[in-house]
Amino acid sequence: MKVPFIRRLWVTISSAVVRFYASSLNRFQVVGAENIPASGGVLLAANHISGYDTVFIPAAVLQHHPWQMTWAPAKVELFKNPLIGAIYRSWGAFPVKRGRDIRAGKHLGDLLQTQKVMLFPEGTRHKDGKLGPGNRGVGKLIYEHQPVVIPTALSGINHWKFLKFGQQGKISFGAPIDFSDLFQLEDEKATHRLIVERLMSAIGAGLMSDQQR
Repeated sequence: MKVPFIRRLWVTISSAVVRFYASSLNRFQVVGAENIPASGGVLLAANHISGYDTVFIPAAVLQHHPWQMTWAPAKVELFKNPLIGAIYRSWGAFPVKRGRDIRAGKHLGDLLQTQKVMLFPEGTRHKDGKLGPGNRGVGKLIYEHQPVVIPTALSGINHWKFLKFGQQGKISFGAPIDFSDLFQLEDEKATHRLIVERLMSAIGAGLMSDQQR
């Protein structure tokens, strides 16, 4: 996908500011970024614990893969304010209506052929840091487009306060998940559920590993 140079430059510069805040003023660690492929369709599937998630993930990806965009579907309500909406769009977010949004779904599918896409399978934020169940629709998305899926585990930042410094947090990018056996099954709800359950287990394993360190 062709993205104007000025947009990539804006995202690169603002991403550097985000990383300075996260890793220099605070203690945000990035682990496993080498697991993210340099090219091809990639789905970064993460737990959702804070508003920071939406900027920390792209910033971490951009540090390892300079000039690359990370796209993300977001609820349409976030775009009601023209200024805030423009900022979200500039970073690669695009609005999705509640229920079945065919147009947004097609756009998401197209992106997954060649681009990096960030998605929160739980569908909602869990401020307590606990991992909730995944949405079966994410399993269907993975089955239909078969991108490289990177389980992404975020921890600690649900407790962060904006004006505090020295806070600890972490993002762990796991190894790509192998769904090859499940892709051989019928395209049905049960298969989609098995896919999303495997995905959530991988994210949970990343969280568990972080807690044990």
